[in-house]
Amino acid sequence: MILIHVLILIPILTAFLIPIIGRQFPKLHLGWAALAVPIVLFSFFVSKIPAISSNETIAGSMAWIEALDLHFAVYLDGLSLIFTLLITGVGSLVVLYSIFYLSKERESLSHFYAYLLLFMGAMLGVVLSDNLMVLYLFWELTSISSFLLIAFWFRRKKSRYGAQKSFLITVGGGISMLVGFIMLKVMTGTNSVQEIIAMRDSIQEHELFVPALVLILLGAFTKSAQFPFHIWLPDAMEAPTPVSAYLHSATMVKAGLFLVARFTPVFGGEETWFWLVSGVGIFTMFWGSFSAVRQKDLKALLAYSTISQLGLIMSLFGLGSAALQGGASTESVVYTKAIYAALFHLVNHSTFKGALFMVVGIVDHEVGTRDIRKLGGLISLMPITFTLAVISSFSMAGLPPFNGFLSKEMFFTAVLNANEMTVFSMETWGLLFPIIAWVGSIFTFTYSMIIVYRTFLGPYRREKLEKDPHEAPIGMLISPIVLCAMVILLFFFPNRLSEYLLSPAMYSILPAYQNVEGIIPKISAWHGFNLELFMTAGVVVLGAFLMKTFRFWNIVYDLFPEHRSLDRGYQWILSKSERGSKKATDRYMTGFLPNYLYYIYGFLLLMLGGTLWLTGSIVIDTSNDAPVSLYEGIMVFIMATAAAGILFSKSRMTATLLNGVLGYSIAIFFVLFRAPDLALTQLVVETVTTVLFLLCFYHLPEWSKEDRSLKVRLPKIAVSIGMGVLTVLIALSVQGNKLFDSISSYFENSYELAGGRNIVNSILGDFRAFDTMLEVVVLFIAGVGVYTLIKLKADQGGDEIERK
Repeated sequence: MILIHVLILIPILTAFLIPIIGRQFPKLHLGWAALAVPIVLFSFFVSKIPAISSNETIAGSMAWIEALDLHFAVYLDGLSLIFTLLITGVGSLVVLYSIFYLSKERESLSHFYAYLLLFMGAMLGVVLSDNLMVLYLFWELTSISSFLLIAFWFRRKKSRYGAQKSFLITVGGGISMLVGFIMLKVMTGTNSVQEIIAMRDSIQEHELFVPALVLILLGAFTKSAQFPFHIWLPDAMEAPTPVSAYLHSATMVKAGLFLVARFTPVFGGEETWFWLVSGVGIFTMFWGSFSAVRQKDLKALLAYSTISQLGLIMSLFGLGSAALQGGASTESVVYTKAIYAALFHLVNHSTFKGALFMVVGIVDHEVGTRDIRKLGGLISLMPITFTLAVISSFSMAGLPPFNGFLSKEMFFTAVLNANEMTVFSMETWGLLFPIIAWVGSIFTFTYSMIIVYRTFLGPYRREKLEKDPHEAPIGMLISPIVLCAMVILLFFFPNRLSEYLLSPAMYSILPAYQNVEGIIPKISAWHGFNLELFMTAGVVVLGAFLMKTFRFWNIVYDLFPEHRSLDRGYQWILSKSERGSKKATDRYMTGFLPNYLYYIYGFLLLMLGGTLWLTGSIVIDTSNDAPVSLYEGIMVFIMATAAAGILFSKSRMTATLLNGVLGYSIAIFFVLFRAPDLALTQLVVETVTTVLFLLCFYHLPEWSKEDRSLKVRLPKIAVSIGMGVLTVLIALSVQGNKLFDSISSYFENSYELAGGRNIVNSILGDFRAFDTMLEVVVLFIAGVGVYTLIKLKADQGGDEIERK
């Protein structure tokens, strides 16, 4: 039970050790040290396949903040097992690939592998967490670590821009998801995902149900690059190819799909969920494939193809959620096949798209360019890379004998079933799903063929290349070879994957269907001459035709000019936000210290004073107060006179001395109240403070006539009096609103509990020891930060950062 928790933390802890290992073993390529982590984790999760395939689950919880229902709770079932295997399995191949892709001499490998392992641990935390708040914690950690990975080549302006863009969009969605999680907590009274799933029927009529649904989907859509939030993914391609192969094909962009799958048992069957997930998904599928064809850069093409494939999977999850409308039944089994197809294509996409990213990385690494207009004729120079490109591209295009063909056929079946749905008013709109899916698949076939034909076939143009092309080293080829082997094996043995992984994941998403017959379909490559087969034939014919005639019809893209794109809209919003915030900041950041004090104290007066007034909390009860003695009255009169004198003093020296009168008067009060230690401390502090003030003010000019004017002093007098009155009212209100029993009796035993004869010293040194210790830690951290900034100051002759 504890082991799962430790496994999540292993990559995160190793990330902090990577820089130390790099210093201790300077000749070691850190990739070999990092490779051990995903291999060990992958082996562990593989060992759990027999148990999970028997519909068992592994759960555990470690107490964290029990008062807030925050527990480090983990839950391993069929759905999370698929994702953990992708995270660790593909992660192992990516790390191996990166060892030969990244140069030890030119790259900061300690940073790269620290960021990569941090991301790996965060993704494991997302898919294994059973607590909403812990899930959100790891969710945002994936955004932070991906930001660091995308900006790894931070000296490039495009890398910094892509990292910032992905961070702003995904974190914005994450915040909306957090609000949705809080709403779920309000509705159910628990943060446990499994408990929330069990309470599905009791919360469906709650007024927060639909708002929570929409907010959670915003988080999923932004992370999985669904339209219109997909614009961050193409710019994220500025990251090194291993990052793209890992984050943007197999893991990070799949987090949103995981979230939708995990909460389908909660929101599935709700009409809003169905239309948003399926509608946004199917349109994203079309728009991504349509946009991919026009790209001139191979990684940009893969970025839009990833958007399209993610939309395909998302739409399947949405269509399959209709199975929960009205409860589980044998009549609704036909809808469950969409979710099954989504799970199958999710695995397939990770294999062929991961291999494609690596192939494009090889071309870029060995040829020096990814520009399709410069490539061609590489088949004889890079035969192995060409073979890998054919396998992975043809799988993405949905051709046999590759796994993409099987899941693409299941996709066609699902959208055709959507045309026959009788739920959610699908009679009218259902026809759009197969039409959009078919048109999107045509463009998918087109861009898949562009990758192969424009890169490896056609004329060879050496004069346009930066390097002499040659085959990649075997170390760089191992990972895509393994992935391409999986592409072929899954075509011939899909039902083995179904038995051990897809079926348990299906039951995790649709627990109500565990006892319903026919929910798990048998996967086969041949179903006879059916409509799906004819749709595939049409995709091949029209897709090939569009590729051959691209130069004649590409003018259609002129209808979508760059200056009217969503990306331009994002840049306009960002620019306006920056200008607006600068104008607003310039209005209050005047550099004049009194203005800042006005803002702070004015805010306190408005919020605290307004709250006390509106809630009627100003209750003054003096019935239990001790009588005021003559000495105390005299001291109060002296302090009030000194305070008023400060407001009307004409020099800093006079104001400082009067302020000292206040401090020393407080010390006398401590004497009257029999607290000699506090009186001594107050005398020392006040003396030192007064001397320091006098030393500082001695070197400052006297107040000018304008400074002493009523116009300048009146706001100060108003704020001072207001804060004084507010402080007194708060103190009296606290005295008059005794909501809890006094804790003073606990501290009366300070000698027995802490061994201290002075109760104040015992409170500061023992009862509040952690508070005092943490204050010291804060000072220590600040000191370390200052030292680091001074010590690690960049040399003036260092590399320049690209700014244009």
